Amino acid sequence: MNKIIVSIILTLVLVLGINKITDTLYYVAKPEKSAYQVDGTTQISSVSSTESNTENLESENIMTLFASTSAADGAKIFKKCAACHSIAQGAGNKIGPTLWGVLGRKAGSISDYKYSKAMVEYGKVWTFDQMNGFLIKPKNWVKGTKMSFAGLKNENERAAVILYMNENSGNPLPLN
Repeated sequence: MNKIIVSIILTLVLVLGINKITDTLYYVAKPEKSAYQVDGTTQISSVSSTESNTENLESENIMTLFASTSAADGAKIFKKCAACHSIAQGAGNKIGPTLWGVLGRKAGSISDYKYSKAMVEYGKVWTFDQMNGFLIKPKNWVKGTKMSFAGLKNENERAAVILYMNENSGNPLPLN
């Protein structure tokens, strides 16, 4: 038993000793300044304000984009959404809620789907502008949503998908 205890202690002393010796041999002095300098935060805030202004402009232009696209184009692009959402009338929920008649409906209002707390609290009615802003980047539009979709950056694709969703409704919103 003594031999086992002595061998464990000797192993610990060797490991710690070797660690200390290598630290001494390969000592690297910490530089005074970091190799990666970060400029002031004013630049970062100006970028984020530029992004939010861009999103607001894109939201305002959605109505004009409807003329340059079609619901048929939206049906093709909607295939990205079809993995999680159904859009046919009477179709059930998938990973995400059914999108039949989503435009003109209050966000987080389907009774047989468990929305994130953030989406229920959001509670606004889905208009063209609301949906456009949401589709740019869902996580930024509704903070805390469980929707993990990265978003549609192309404004024509968003307009086409919104037209397609509007077409798949019992009561489509007017396009004026």
